Amino acid sequence: MSYLILLIAYSLAQIALGVWIGRRVRSASDFFVAGRSLGPGLLFGTMLAANIGAGSTVGATGLGYTNGLSAVWWVGSAALGNFVLAFWVGPAMRRAAAAHDFRTVGDFLEFRFGVEVRTTIAALLWVGSIFILAGQLIAIATILNAAVGLPGPAGCIVGGVLITIYFTAGGLLTSAWVNVVQLTVKFLGFAIALPLALSGVGGWSTLRAFHPTPDYWNLWSSGSSGLILLAVLGPAFVVSPGLLQKIYGARDDRAVRIGVGLNALGLAVYAMVPVVLGMVARMRFPDLDSELLALPSVLLHAVPPAVGGIGLAAVFSAELSSADAVLFMLTTSLSQDFYRRFIDPNASEQRMLRITRLTAIVAGVLGVGVALAAASIVTVLSIFYVLMGVGLFVPILSGLYIRRAGSPEVMGAIVAGVGAAAIRQFVFGGVPLFGFTPPMAGLAAASATFTMLLLFRGGSSHGSAAPSRPQR
Repeated sequence: MSYLILLIAYSLAQIALGVWIGRRVRSASDFFVAGRSLGPGLLFGTMLAANIGAGSTVGATGLGYTNGLSAVWWVGSAALGNFVLAFWVGPAMRRAAAAHDFRTVGDFLEFRFGVEVRTTIAALLWVGSIFILAGQLIAIATILNAAVGLPGPAGCIVGGVLITIYFTAGGLLTSAWVNVVQLTVKFLGFAIALPLALSGVGGWSTLRAFHPTPDYWNLWSSGSSGLILLAVLGPAFVVSPGLLQKIYGARDDRAVRIGVGLNALGLAVYAMVPVVLGMVARMRFPDLDSELLALPSVLLHAVPPAVGGIGLAAVFSAELSSADAVLFMLTTSLSQDFYRRFIDPNASEQRMLRITRLTAIVAGVLGVGVALAAASIVTVLSIFYVLMGVGLFVPILSGLYIRRAGSPEVMGAIVAGVGAAAIRQFVFGGVPLFGFTPPMAGLAAASATFTMLLLFRGGSSHGSAAPSRPQR
């Protein structure tokens, strides 16, 4: 009962903060990019909060429980991808967004390559975003089930309602401030829980002597984890629309380099935390029904109740912050890339704000529906990362740095990349073939197709015709 009271009070506090901040949001521009006013501190908080979510808490702890040390590459890949984003891709995207009033990645892609590329990527984004939102909601349900016995479906619904309310109030500005609170709770919870959980099994030396499998302490490869995760996840964290659109809200390049760079450093430091907690869980609870129960089991049964309560609030914060990040990505794309582009190009800022808030509610409902039908956090998150990494990597980088690249080259890369990844996943079962996983095969196919078309056509900055500027 005490855990239930704590989580209810914490949830109500986040809703109250979100609604209060949301009163400052007067237009669609405020909702989408927070008036392009985010400094390094807020950008750091909202980026790191978004990156430490279901995959890097419940999912990464479960991988640590099953595979051991090599699970560090789940969060480690995010750290490396965010370093590239901070010092290379991020500042360039921010400058383009500020110069042309871009609000979504789709705006950039249409400006650079045309409406066909925008529409294709938007469709991939919608599908991928629904899956990752479902993954976050499954994680929230797992925590609520372990902590207070709430059935999984009810937990998904509770999580979906909570994030939809506070996000709908104010979009990026609301999320940024709520994320700061969530991030503080995460740091406090894990900083207290980790050393206590480790001491409960006899300390690091005792854990280091634990070898449930021969390769449990192999950093490079064990089970489904290892360096291979860098190829699976790394590109997605460089070109993720959710992260790029947060960068759109930065006030200048310095804020991007400092805020996103510190976020990458924070991820690198945090990468071992869920892995160690997973290993502790394997020692203490070797017969769990599911690896997804590893983190809740540690927080509920391997540390004092007061610490466990703070830890549960930290994990709850992690899932909520990542869920609102993907809800932001999905909502802004649907309202800007679909409604404003094709239905009402002349919609006023106030009408767009109403449409965007309505879209957020619809997107939240869709996410809950997929969560109720899905079974695995890692599975649904992996679908998203493959779609984003393969579909967006070549278009974003070529759009920024290769002026001769045009719509035919990029469309060819998208079709070849997504097609190759899909064939590898669904025809060959996702098993590495000649060392290539589905996302690796997709990236290789996308890059090769892009290069061949660029050389064959000679290239042009906008393909066959220069696209018009996205409607405002």
